[in-house]
Amino acid sequence: MDQHETINPSILYYGTPVLILSTLNEDGSTNLSPLSSSWALGDCLVIGLGIQGKAYENLRRHPECVVNLPDASMWRKVESLGRYTGTYPVPEEKKQMGYEFCSEKFKAAGLTAQDSTLVQPQKIAECPLQIEASVQHIRTPEHTPYMAVVEVKALKVHAQQKLISGPNKIDPAKWDPLIYNFRHYFGLGERQGENFRAE
Repeated sequence: MDQHETINPSILYYGTPVLILSTLNEDGSTNLSPLSSSWALGDCLVIGLGIQGKAYENLRRHPECVVNLPDASMWRKVESLGRYTGTYPVPEEKKQMGYEFCSEKFKAAGLTAQDSTLVQPQKIAECPLQIEASVQHIRTPEHTPYMAVVEVKALKVHAQQKLISGPNKIDPAKWDPLIYNFRHYFGLGERQGENFRAE
C-alpha cells in the first residue's frame, strides 16, 4: 500500500466540474464568470466565488443566474475568460494577479448569447447543459472572508438533445463535463462503474 505524507497544498481544486456563471449587470447585459467550485443536491446548487468579482456584486443586486456547464472540448473558451473581470476599475489585488477589465465576455470567448426562459441573465448557447436559477442565500464564511457561498435553486434545466437518453434523463455516457483538477483541465475518461441507484 502506498504511504501518505502530510502536505499543505497551495491550491485545493481536487477535481470539480467547471461552470460559467451568467449574472446580470447594472445595464441589463450579461456578465460571464468561469468558476470551479460547485455541487448539486436535488434542485439545490451551491456555488463558491470570490467577493471581489462582478458575479458576487451582481448576485447581491439581482438574485438570478444561469449555471452554464461546458463540456471538456470547451476548455480553451473557458480559459479565454479566466483573465478577465467585469469589475471596473479592476481591484488592485486582481490587477496584481494579471486580471483585465472586459465588458464583452461573450465576444472575448467566442460564445453565443441565448435568451433565458425564466431569468434575465442570458445562457451560453454552446454549453450542453444550462441551469436557470434563483439565489436563495449568500453567505461569507468567517474563516474565508474573501469568498462567498451562494445557494441557488434550479428553476429550469436545458440539455442538448444529443445528451438526452429518455424522458428527463441525461445519458452519462454522452455527457463529458470539463473538470478542473489542480488548475489543469480534464475530461472524465473511461467509465469505471456505476452506483447501485444508477438508472
